[in-house]
Amino acid sequence: MFWNSRKKGLKLLAKQLPGNRLRVGLLRLAGYRIGERVYVGEDLIITDELEDREQVVVEDGVSIGPRVTLVCSSYPNFSKTRPWAPVQQGPILLEREAWLGAGAIVLPNVRVGSGAVVGAGSVVTRDVPANAVVAGSPARVLRRLRLPHVQDTDEREETGEKDAVESAGGDGWASAG
Repeated sequence: MFWNSRKKGLKLLAKQLPGNRLRVGLLRLAGYRIGERVYVGEDLIITDELEDREQVVVEDGVSIGPRVTLVCSSYPNFSKTRPWAPVQQGPILLEREAWLGAGAIVLPNVRVGSGAVVGAGSVVTRDVPANAVVAGSPARVLRRLRLPHVQDTDEREETGEKDAVESAGGDGWASAG
């Protein structure tokens, strides 16, 4: 019970406070796995089960624009459809150097690949490939980027390279759905 109240309070503070360092620090205190050189814009919303600490993983170099929503858990609350509507729940992984534009929404069980760009206002319903530019509702791949300094997760596994999250004891990322 105490942890849930603490996490909720830290999320609220992180959403409202000016300054990226404060926002990132508070999100880490709330239990989210956040790498180095991460930017979190104002008004980030994370909907998740408060007791679950592994729902959101943000790797090194990720940029999250203002008013982005990461939906790890969603259900119809008090709607009459609740008995028939399945709970939508699952993790979100933002891989190295990914960029989420302002107002983007990422739904459960989604992995945004290394170097990917999600356009402002997009709704991401499925995995985004590495180095892809996606936009729309639902988000669709518009083009691929050539970013030689950003490797796909599979390439990193082959070379044995790890990011800060993995080096800190993370086990990488299992299949996202």
